[in-house]
Amino acid sequence: YKLWRLQNQTPIVELILVGFGNGPELQPLLFLLFLVIYLAAVAGNLLIVVLVVADRHLHTPMYYFLANLSAVEICYVSTTLPRLIGSLATGDRTISLQNCYVQFHFCVILSTTQCHLLTAMCIDRYLAICHPLRYPALMNGRVCCHMVAWAWIIAISYSIMLEMLILQLTFCGPKEFDHLVCDFAPTNSFCGESKTLSIGTNYVSIILTLSNFLLSLASYACILISILRIRSSTGRQKAFSTCSSHLIVVSVFNVCIIINYVVPVFRPPPLQYKILSVFYGSLIPLINPVLYSLRNKEVNQALRTTIEKLAAFRH
Repeated sequence: YKLWRLQNQTPIVELILVGFGNGPELQPLLFLLFLVIYLAAVAGNLLIVVLVVADRHLHTPMYYFLANLSAVEICYVSTTLPRLIGSLATGDRTISLQNCYVQFHFCVILSTTQCHLLTAMCIDRYLAICHPLRYPALMNGRVCCHMVAWAWIIAISYSIMLEMLILQLTFCGPKEFDHLVCDFAPTNSFCGESKTLSIGTNYVSIILTLSNFLLSLASYACILISILRIRSSTGRQKAFSTCSSHLIVVSVFNVCIIINYVVPVFRPPPLQYKILSVFYGSLIPLINPVLYSLRNKEVNQALRTTIEKLAAFRH
């Protein structure tokens, strides 16, 4: 049947991203919503990058990882949201298959890098709180650069593996893609030996996602034990405040990824999948700058210093 379908079907060169459906009354509201999310996410994360680069007091491992995470999130939302915003504004939801492949591979690279950077930040907080005396030696500039480099290397290698598997197959539909972005992972849209692709993506996703999630949980379990041993209530509160924001982001991100890609039993219907995709693909890049800046005295101080310097420069 698959061979007959492959031989008798006109090659698909264009897809229709269904998005949120055809409800015209919701399109203007969704357009404004995602436009605000995109602009705020880019502005907030760009501000984090500029502050970390400009202020020498933020030249520490934690803010080095944060600046890299913000740069990745700028790239991620710029890969996914402009296409969605454009389709909501014009009503044109078509996208070429080639552009869909490009968007898919960029999403794989950036989301995988984001996952590894969040784990690196967990390890950094674990070393800072549980091994404060050895922290400067264990988490020096060279180690930080290597961790960020490996995050990108693993992500790009995973994307190349998927690309090699996909190039051996033929996309055979359906033409209507019931997602917000081009994500081929939860679909069965390829003709040929697609079982290899599904097995490869599932097993690699399980290894990458669960290993990062379990490592993050182990790090925060050790952090919690160390915090509870602190006698001073002020010390406990300060130590917990530096980790609570990151713990929230890591938990939401990993839970959404696990439900969508790792656990087949909980694989959601299209609407629930879209909601989860909005959470980890749009809302997390939006709330990250808020969590890491408004609740952080060092970032607030760097922002005030930068504003004062700009005001002095203008005068």
